[in-house]
Amino acid sequence: MRIDLHVHSSASDGTDSPAALLRLAGEVGLDVVALTDHDTTAGWAEATAAVPPGLTLVPGIEISARWWEAPGSPIGLHLLAYLPDPDEPELAAALAGVRHNRSTRAQRMVDLLRAGGIDVTWDEVLSDAAGAPVGRPHLAQALIRRGLVDTVSEAFAPQWLGQQFRLPKDDLEVFHALRLIRGAGGVPVFAHPLAHRRGRVVPDAVIAEMAAAGLAGLEADHPDHGPAERDHARRLAADLGLFVTGSSDYHGSNKPTGIAVELTSPASYEQILAQATGTTPVASPVTPDRTG
Repeated sequence: MRIDLHVHSSASDGTDSPAALLRLAGEVGLDVVALTDHDTTAGWAEATAAVPPGLTLVPGIEISARWWEAPGSPIGLHLLAYLPDPDEPELAAALAGVRHNRSTRAQRMVDLLRAGGIDVTWDEVLSDAAGAPVGRPHLAQALIRRGLVDTVSEAFAPQWLGQQFRLPKDDLEVFHALRLIRGAGGVPVFAHPLAHRRGRVVPDAVIAEMAAAGLAGLEADHPDHGPAERDHARRLAADLGLFVTGSSDYHGSNKPTGIAVELTSPASYEQILAQATGTTPVASPVTPDRTG
């Protein structure tokens, strides 16, 4: 089986619609794909209606969280929540709060850009987001249109949205997020836990505390992990009794990484299915003959 458990659609900061994303997953020969948009389930319905023959959709969410190393010194981390109940009241309310805070932050970043002499408007950022939660990739599009950068990755450099015009996010406390995911019947996996190139990462001791609080797995095989980080994640997972996953973190043209470049083992996928009680995967009723 070919299983990619971390992809994004235009319902958050990807560039493919949920339906187009499901078609692509089928075209590249995936058997299972997880839609994990940031802090939203808005793409689930469209994706569910578009599952092609031979593909199984795992509805999920990538939840923005924080751990405080010290007062005023948060470290950001992301939790992949697989198969939670999207209507569970506490989880739904918490995600709505995260999305509201994300929008407020983006508006303040637009103000920063304008104060810095860059004539970005909130209306154009909202237009780029097209109803999705506003994030830095949508601000990046404004910089690209003005010829200030060529790509979203360049827009995330320190002199742009990486530092000078960036504001901190007000995300969920990580142990609270774990409780919410488990309370909604979901299965939490720590996304790219050792991606040092993204910034500071939480210590192994914190990951051990997360495992004791309900964390189920570590995303070991990720484009932002080098060989040493992948090996470390596997050893840590084995020590803590966690499973490991592999995923592309595909965002369409917003990132250079292609879909299905990293994959999850069937054994780890089965552990997700065994633990989930919130909702179920969605499979097309017709399976094509791939032997010809």
